[in-house]
Amino acid sequence: MKQTTLCYIDDGDSYLMLHRVKKENDASHGKWIGVGGKCEADESPDECMLREVKEETGLEITEWHYRGIVTFISDTWPNEYMHLFTATAWRGEPDMGIDDEGELAWIKKGDLPILPGVGNPALTLWEGDRIFLRLLLDESTPFFSLKLVYEQDEMVKATLNGAAL
Repeated sequence: MKQTTLCYIDDGDSYLMLHRVKKENDASHGKWIGVGGKCEADESPDECMLREVKEETGLEITEWHYRGIVTFISDTWPNEYMHLFTATAWRGEPDMGIDDEGELAWIKKGDLPILPGVGNPALTLWEGDRIFLRLLLDESTPFFSLKLVYEQDEMVKATLNGAAL
């Protein structure tokens, strides 16, 4: 199973997010996601997240929180374990033009479409991302395990901490 990381860099009222628009054969093409990527051999999730954030934004993360693990099952794309982080302190300024996969932007948390049909329709997200973004914003949920099952691009099942949603 593929291992990946995703980090939402939090400046208080916004997350630094990536609009995946540069690669055509990209499972997340056109979607807004956090910053991250695939773990390399012998790399821990923390090390992967720190490396990927540096490569994609130019930022050196100095304070982060491991918030959850998301298991993606798909009939189209390789299955993966995604290690989910938030970062609250860093050195440097984000280089908004550095990433070769998309365009970086600070997105106000209040503009995120947390529930289907709510929020800014221009912010295209995976349906499962709506679930874990809601969990990231909920301070009473410090860590979670989320399983998402997709058929094509449609989420057909979600399980949070062992309970069906």
